[in-house]
Amino acid sequence: MSFLYLASFGEAATYALYILIAILMLLLMITVHEAGHYFAGKIFGFGIEEFSIGFGPKIFSKKKKNSEIFSVRAIPLGGYCAFCGEDKDADDENAFNNKKPWQRIIVLIAGALMNYLTAILVIALMFGLYGHSAIMAYETSGENPYGAEYSLQERDVIIKANGKTVYLITDLMNAVGGKKAGEDVDFYLLRNGEFKTVKIKLASDAEFKNLEDLDALSRALGIYYSVDEGGNAVSGFRTTGIKFGFFATIGRSFEYSFKLAGTVFTVFRQLFTGMLGINSLGGTFTTITVAANAIKAGGLWSLLNITAFIGVNLAVFNLIPFPALDGARVVFTLIEWVRGKPISRKAEGIIHTVGFILILAFALLIDLQRCF
Repeated sequence: MSFLYLASFGEAATYALYILIAILMLLLMITVHEAGHYFAGKIFGFGIEEFSIGFGPKIFSKKKKNSEIFSVRAIPLGGYCAFCGEDKDADDENAFNNKKPWQRIIVLIAGALMNYLTAILVIALMFGLYGHSAIMAYETSGENPYGAEYSLQERDVIIKANGKTVYLITDLMNAVGGKKAGEDVDFYLLRNGEFKTVKIKLASDAEFKNLEDLDALSRALGIYYSVDEGGNAVSGFRTTGIKFGFFATIGRSFEYSFKLAGTVFTVFRQLFTGMLGINSLGGTFTTITVAANAIKAGGLWSLLNITAFIGVNLAVFNLIPFPALDGARVVFTLIEWVRGKPISRKAEGIIHTVGFILILAFALLIDLQRCF
């Protein structure tokens, strides 16, 4: 019994470590975002009241000679850069709302820009260490009626399909989606150590309901697919890496970042059109749990990949013109710039407060719905 207890305790402690790594990774990307606001604000002489890592009670706080406060707070799931006079009118010429509109817009988008640039650096590091992301036909089903000559083989690494570069499984879906059974699709792949172009005949129609329809993709390409007892998909596709030269790596890092951003937009589109259910989303706690499981399974590669995805996700999400987000603040600033006078600061403050509450409530609800 004692041995089993120690083994269970060890597993729990190891998983707790992965959870901690995931939290620190998320906190790092949030801090990078706020640092973008901070440094852009410093360039234009904005008055800054506090730069905080985390929310809640202060653990550490230091006041600089220029009255700026740097603090570390107890809840490591956020952070902020508080500018003087950000949500109200102030007499200080360095107050946020007293600065020129174009300067405010630059400061507002600087957080997203920092997230995106950081994501590209992380992707370049990941590609340099492990090669660029690609999809491997790890296990085939052997159910393609057109025979081995027109089928993917086990351990084929797919680089392009139908002329489109494949980084993610969604790229593969986009490349073959809409094609019918028996149609030829050109695949550029790495097979047995050699790069080659082959023609693959689809075993069934490649019609996908949403980004999660791995079953239809697997049937079309003759890849093994099943669902385990827990209802989780077990796919014969795997993610792997292929190394290229320095300049190719940098170029592919930018391209991969665009792919990640495109995935975020695709999710939003499928949510609004009903192709993707709300139960497919997750809030902060789901993000941490998924990240921890991925890091546990994939190690450093998964950590870098998830960090890049969260960086791009934060960049895209924060530029959405929804109240409380940077995108909405940019819209209010643009309106002020065009009108020559601002909308009521009080009204804008209320709108952003309501938006912030709605975002928090939504994130909590989609986390809770996953528990039931």
